[in-house]
Amino acid sequence: MKHIILLTGLTLSLIASLSSCANSPTGKAIENSLKADPQLQTNSPSPQATTTPVENPQPSIPPVELPGDFPSEIPPYPNATLQAVMPPTPDSTAVITLWETTDPSNVVQSFYQKELTGKNWEIADNSTNNSDDLSAEKDNLKVTIAQQPNPTADGKTYFQIRYQPLPVETAISPSPTPSPSPTPSPSPTATPTPNIEKPDNNSVPKELSSLVSDVARLGIFKAPNSQETGILPDPNGKITRSQYARWIVDVNNTLYTDNPAKQIRLAVANSQPVFTDVPTTHPNFAEIQGLAEAGLIPSPLSGDNTVTKFRPDSSLTREDLIRWKVPLDTRQALPKASVDAVKERWSFKDTSKIDVGALPAILEDYNNGDNSNIRRVFGYTTLFQPKKNVTRAEAAATLWYFGVQGEGISAQEALTDSTPTQN
Repeated sequence: MKHIILLTGLTLSLIASLSSCANSPTGKAIENSLKADPQLQTNSPSPQATTTPVENPQPSIPPVELPGDFPSEIPPYPNATLQAVMPPTPDSTAVITLWETTDPSNVVQSFYQKELTGKNWEIADNSTNNSDDLSAEKDNLKVTIAQQPNPTADGKTYFQIRYQPLPVETAISPSPTPSPSPTPSPSPTATPTPNIEKPDNNSVPKELSSLVSDVARLGIFKAPNSQETGILPDPNGKITRSQYARWIVDVNNTLYTDNPAKQIRLAVANSQPVFTDVPTTHPNFAEIQGLAEAGLIPSPLSGDNTVTKFRPDSSLTREDLIRWKVPLDTRQALPKASVDAVKERWSFKDTSKIDVGALPAILEDYNNGDNSNIRRVFGYTTLFQPKKNVTRAEAAATLWYFGVQGEGISAQEALTDSTPTQN
């Protein structure tokens, strides 16, 4: 009891002291220091909030669906999930679909390369803009598979499938036959309007028609699950480097069926890829790798250490066409060649534009007389146009004959030899 009375006395003394100095600066400071923090009063949670947390339910996100106009000939990648769809904008007519997969980008690229080629899409050449995207056109529609080269930190790969309609070229059709009417007097300044017909892109140029027909009958242009062997699809369209690699191997091995020493060996599936952009999963890996291992195309194996990419989806050019084909005609090392030597023989006005590596094959092709690939395919010309893209019909025509003058074999001879004799 004595302690309580003493504590009460001290408390009253302290209150009195504070009251007496309330109006002094020191008193004001002490008074303010003992006041409650108004911010703490405002932000302090209520007892109910601290004891019973409120859970906000997460709304369910519906899966993203493909647009209704998604091209039926472009299958979704089997191991990919659609993440987003971006519709056309005022600045672009393209529809963009974004996909996610755990597979590497080169596997995705090979899948669509095979699908588009199998459905006769025309593969575009992206080598001029150093793009690794895969673009193709068919029936006034353009599709682009845009790849992300490396997977993200979570190991996933993202890619886009963009598609958009192409402008339709307006064909000039013949004028309709007018109704019978009196023939007016011809005007002295009138010029008759010619009837302009749109070229038929499915027609092989007449100079190459018999050559292409013979090669087509060998069966190398046959589409999967098709029995048609006598027609070359899209003869005036571009041909990719990987397509011609397959053609040249298939035709060579078909013509020399009975001569294994002249056949090109296909690469086995577990071979170490020579080119960084032609993995073992590429549909034409066996042929491309086989040509490289035989030293018939430039690669690190043949000493061309700067050639690390094959560019399988790029369009085939004239200089590469001759560079790949002539070694299979001569079956021996090509002589050294210079720009002056090629110009002296062929008299090409654009010889200086030819790649140095293609000069030996072009020079040697001159010595093959009428069996020269350049003469057979391009006829007489003073311009070689080495960087010009080759058409599918032109590429097929080079494969009609393998060999040099007096020693070789044509597709026509191979077909005749394989025809059963009628008794």
